[in-house]
Amino acid sequence: MKLRLCFASLLLPVCVFGGVENEVRCREIAFSQSVENQDAAAFATFIDADARFIGAGVQRGADAVVAAWSVFFGVAAPRIMWRPQYIEVLEDATLALSRGPFKMVVTEADGATKEHWGTYNSIWRKQDDGTWKIVFDAGNDAAGPPAEEVQALLEQDADCE
Repeated sequence: MKLRLCFASLLLPVCVFGGVENEVRCREIAFSQSVENQDAAAFATFIDADARFIGAGVQRGADAVVAAWSVFFGVAAPRIMWRPQYIEVLEDATLALSRGPFKMVVTEADGATKEHWGTYNSIWRKQDDGTWKIVFDAGNDAAGPPAEEVQALLEQDADCE
C-alpha cells in the first residue's frame, strides 16, 4: 500500500513517503551517500548485474558502471550528491522510479570550485532477497541551480535507519 502525505512548510513542500516508497527513498539516499563517503565497495552493492547507466555513453552491466563511476572516488574526485524528490512504485512493487536533483562540485586546476546542477532518474528493481538495486540510471544537466526549495532537499535529514 502506498502512503504519501504532502504538506507545505514555511520554505519547502514536504512529502512523507510510506511503505515501499520509503524503502526506495532510503535506498536512493544510501546510494548517494556511498559516493559522498567515497565508499566504492558500498556503491557497487547498489548496482544490478544487468544495469544500464546512460551518460556521455552507455555503461552495460555492474562492472562497467562501477568502472565508469570510479572517477568519483579519490582525493581529487568531483563531489556529487543527489536526493529523491519523487518516488513512484508499480502496484506489484517490483519496479520503482526515483527522480530528483543532483549537485556536483568540481575543483578546477586553479583551486576554484564550480557547481553543476541537474536532475537524475533512477529505476530500481526489487531483488529476490527483497533488496532494491538500480537497473537504469540517467541524468541531465540543468542550465543553472534549481529553486531553493529543491536545493533544500540535499540538506534534509535522511530519516532512514
